[in-house]
Order: sequence, then structure tokens, then C-alpha cells
Amino acid sequence: MAAGLVASIIAFAVGAVLDFALTASSDQHGVDVHTVGIILMMAGAVGAALSIIGFLAGGGMFRRHRTVVDDGQGNVLRREDTYS
Repeated sequence: MAAGLVASIIAFAVGAVLDFALTASSDQHGVDVHTVGIILMMAGAVGAALSIIGFLAGGGMFRRHRTVVDDGQGNVLRREDTYS
């Protein structure tokens, strides 16, 4: 899920740069660096906000699940830590 979110934010930022920052007319051409900077800052802010929301809603980046199997007398036979 996170990879798709990152890819969509990057695609949006590139599309915005191509639409707003590039000028291709007969009297002027090139890239407006200030517009590129604003677009990338906005895309970064959106990505950061969505990451924070996902982090808080999901209970953290990784969740640890611990499984402990004992022999009934307090001796640990197997311990497994899995992260998801």
C-alpha cells in the first residue's frame, strides 16, 4: 500500500511540474524553478501528512507479534517474534 501511495504522489508531482513549470511558447521557454520547488514541497507535504495519518491509524509502522510456547512448567520451548 505504501509503495502505491509513494508512486502516485511522485506521478502527481511530475505531472504538476510538466503542466505548471514548463513553458513552451515562441517568446519564452524553459523551466520555472520556483514553481517546481513549490510543487515538490506541496507533494512532499501531502505525502508526509498521509504517512502520519497511516502511521497513527495503523498503530505504528511495524507491529510485533510474539508467540511463546512453554511446557506447562514455565520452561520456554519456542519463542517467535514476527513483524508485519
